[in-house]
Amino acid sequence: MGRRKKIVEQCERLMDKPEQIRNIAIAAHVDHGKTTLTDNLLAGAGMIADQGEATQLMMDTEEDEQERGITIDAANVSMTHEYEDKDHLINLIDTPGHVDFGGDVTRAMRAVDGALVVVDAVEGAMPQTETVVRQALREGVKPALFINKVDRLISELQEGPEEMQRRLLNVIDDVNELIRGMTEDMDDVDDWTVSVEEGTVGFGSALYKWGVSMPSMQATGMDFGDIMDLERNDKRQELHERTPLSDVILDMVCEHFPDPIEAQPRRIPRVWRGDDESELAEQMRLVDPDGEVVLMATDIGIDPHAGEIAAGRVFSGTLEKGQDLYVSGTAGTNRVQSVGIYMGGEREEVGRVPAGNIAAVTGLKDAIAGSTVSSVEMTPFESIEHISEPVITKSVEAKSMDDLPKLIETLRQVSKEDPTIQIDINEDTGEHLISGQGELHLEVITQRIERNQGIPVTTGEPIVVFREKVQGATTEVEGISPNRHNRFYLTVEPLSDDIVEKLKLGEVSMDMPEQERREVLQEAGMDKDISQNVEEIHGSNILIDNTKGIQHLNETMELVIEGLEEALDNGPLAGEPVEGTLIKLNDARLHEDTIHRGPAQVIPAVRQAVHNALIHGHVKLLEPIQNVRIDVPNDHMGAASGEIQGRRGRVDDRYQEGDLMVVEGIAPVDEMIGFSSDIRSATEGRASWNTENAGFRFMADNLQRETIMEIRERKGMKLELPQAVDYF
Repeated sequence: MGRRKKIVEQCERLMDKPEQIRNIAIAAHVDHGKTTLTDNLLAGAGMIADQGEATQLMMDTEEDEQERGITIDAANVSMTHEYEDKDHLINLIDTPGHVDFGGDVTRAMRAVDGALVVVDAVEGAMPQTETVVRQALREGVKPALFINKVDRLISELQEGPEEMQRRLLNVIDDVNELIRGMTEDMDDVDDWTVSVEEGTVGFGSALYKWGVSMPSMQATGMDFGDIMDLERNDKRQELHERTPLSDVILDMVCEHFPDPIEAQPRRIPRVWRGDDESELAEQMRLVDPDGEVVLMATDIGIDPHAGEIAAGRVFSGTLEKGQDLYVSGTAGTNRVQSVGIYMGGEREEVGRVPAGNIAAVTGLKDAIAGSTVSSVEMTPFESIEHISEPVITKSVEAKSMDDLPKLIETLRQVSKEDPTIQIDINEDTGEHLISGQGELHLEVITQRIERNQGIPVTTGEPIVVFREKVQGATTEVEGISPNRHNRFYLTVEPLSDDIVEKLKLGEVSMDMPEQERREVLQEAGMDKDISQNVEEIHGSNILIDNTKGIQHLNETMELVIEGLEEALDNGPLAGEPVEGTLIKLNDARLHEDTIHRGPAQVIPAVRQAVHNALIHGHVKLLEPIQNVRIDVPNDHMGAASGEIQGRRGRVDDRYQEGDLMVVEGIAPVDEMIGFSSDIRSATEGRASWNTENAGFRFMADNLQRETIMEIRERKGMKLELPQAVDYF
């Protein structure tokens, strides 16, 4: 314990010296060795016990994580390292290898100033390496390179020194070409290419814990010849002792990566769109510990004891327990319960965390990954502007019933960590629907559940979520209860796009004070008289009560709303959710006796009336569409455009960015299923792409009936449509 206490004190001392802090990320293609490397750095820095020789060769991270009781795959780890007689505090964020989700990686890059790009010597730079480098540079994060698994070149591929050198130089050239292509238009960046001579490239083996760089070879007097001899003669332990990997990498980090004071003036304008003349902007540029608190939450984790922990970068001010902070996108403030820093992979509570550090905070219950947390209300960082409604759904079931409680727990956690996922848990059928931004998104999430939680699951085919919407206003429709004693008279009409937008963004809700709600609706173009009678808002639909003095309506209203919600959740065409509809209840005839106007009478009457009215208003299917952006080398541009056009999509723009062509367009989500494998084969794996949901649009008439029938069949509904639906 003594040693740990000493390390904590050392970290607390360093927290206040931003020029001795380095915030870095490790980024790499999947399986190029990030976690093993992180592990190594921690052991080298004395943060976790260094294992003896026998276990070293058998190093399987999973077992090894259990042995040590820490997960090294945790998103954040911190260590101290002495370089040129100065102690440095190094905060490292491990980014996910799956960069199909720009979100995760971009958020991690947001918190750091340097990125250590790891490349497998055997596989070389892969498309995914390209993507992570690009994301780092876009965020103004400076790269350095570590080429891992060099031991395999020597022992498995039996390469000689010339072949090996050629192979390593190729990797460096590939990475530099990427950096050059991306940075030539950046005025705030000098030459960021990596080079062996300058010491921004390291080589080695994370598995066997040895590494070299130009400066380290000069210091230890070792050259490639010595390394090959030791490696071939199985003297790996000696190799590790003579030139330990962690020293080489951590020296490189301290020497070549910027500290927060150097980095923040360059990074703030890139990641924040607020007023750069403001005092707040100045405080962030200066890494001012006495300024307003600004924290960008990059990661939400769960601690069994402390509950939710938000980790992120403190750009200005000093975080302390008991502060009341605003969380972007939510009302009111959250109170900070505790603040801490990472010691190795574990959280250590401290009294305060000043600007320039990566902090771990509990008590921010409203924060999600990507939130801006601050002591004053401010323009949030890199606002994710699109409203991401999930557009693709898969069912997830546990293969064994014993895993069910654990699966439900895990799914709930997933939806908190990744705000773009929705979970619908059906306790009765044991079927859980997980909805996300795209096919790949769900694939990765379900893989994670299997891998990280060890729960074998089966997933259904991807299902696209449609919506239903009316096109015009209707005349009055009557709904009659089964006992014929209750009647409801209503009309429906479409709501304007402005109002629908406000409803979806949550800018209008039943929780608001009535006066405020009326004002927002009128601003968005709703008639004054109508806005005064809003009875209920359900999704993006509004119920207006236009009735005058009807006896017993007050006590029946709850049932009316229940019938309405049932009708709107399952539209008349295909049982899909109805959106953007204004329903006006104009009149009602109710039976004197409560017994004759119970749920069994009112709910079916209202549901039937709403459905009939929707059909009168020519309700149609809306399909979700996506903006598609493909980055691709010039010679594959035609193939990439073809992939969009062949999917009922359209290409809107093509332009050059750095060394790549960008193709932008839109396509229906339904047609995008299978896109990832198709685009890979069409462009030989050279394309990286991003899809973003762009809302819903009416589906072409000639596809309506066929699609409706397919959905009805899948849901086990009756296959004949109501007579009145003959307008397709």
